[in-house]
Amino acid sequence: MSDNTLAIDMGTDPASDITENQATATKTYSQEEVDNMMARMKGSLQKKLLKPYEDLGDPDELRQMRSDAETKRTQDQLKRGEFEKTLSELAAKKDAEIQKRDSIIKEYKVNTPLLNAAAKFRAVAPEQVKSLLATNVRLNSEGDVEVVDTTGNVRYNDSGAALGVDDLVQEFLTVNPHFVQPTASTTNTKTNISTGGQSRKVDITKLDMSNKQDRAVYAEYRKTNGF
Repeated sequence: MSDNTLAIDMGTDPASDITENQATATKTYSQEEVDNMMARMKGSLQKKLLKPYEDLGDPDELRQMRSDAETKRTQDQLKRGEFEKTLSELAAKKDAEIQKRDSIIKEYKVNTPLLNAAAKFRAVAPEQVKSLLATNVRLNSEGDVEVVDTTGNVRYNDSGAALGVDDLVQEFLTVNPHFVQPTASTTNTKTNISTGGQSRKVDITKLDMSNKQDRAVYAEYRKTNGF
C-alpha cells in the first residue's frame, strides 16, 4: 500500500461512540427533580412579575384587604337601603299630613263659603250647588281663594277685580234658575196644598228639589197656584 493510505485504528468502534454520545445528551430526571425545577421556575417568574409591586405588601394580604373592602361595601349598601326606606316612609307620612292639612283648609276656605253662598242666595239644594262649583274654586300658593274658569285661569269681573265665591254662586243661580227656590205669590210663603181631599200647609222655601217627593209637592204647588 502507498504511504498516502490512511491508517484505521482498529481499537476504536464508531458505532459505540455514537451510542455513548446519545446517552450523554439524553438525561432522564426523577419526578422530584422535575418538581424542584418547576418550583424554582415558578418562584423566579413570580418574583420577577411581583417585583414592581413589592411596596404594596404581601399579595395574600392584599387579597384579604380586597375581600374585606367588598364585604364592607355590601354591608354599607344594605344599610343605605334601609336608610332610604326610612326616608321614603317619612316622606310618605309628611305628604299624608300635608294632604290632611290642605283638606281642612279647603273645607274651611272653599267648601264652607260655597255652601253658605248657595244658602244665602236661596239655592234649592246648597250641597249640590257646592259640589257643582267646587272645581271652579281653588287655593293659590299663598293660600288665598281664587275663582277660575275651566282652563284654570283666574276670573275677573267687569271692574277688573277678581271674582269672589259669592259672585260665582250668584252667577250660577242666575244662569240656572231651576236651582233657586221659587218665590211665593203672596207675602206668606206658606200655602195650602190639597192631597187626597185634605189640605196641608207647605213652606216651599224648605223644599229640597233634589228629593223626588219634594219635587212632587212643588209641582202640586205650581199647579194649585196657576204657575
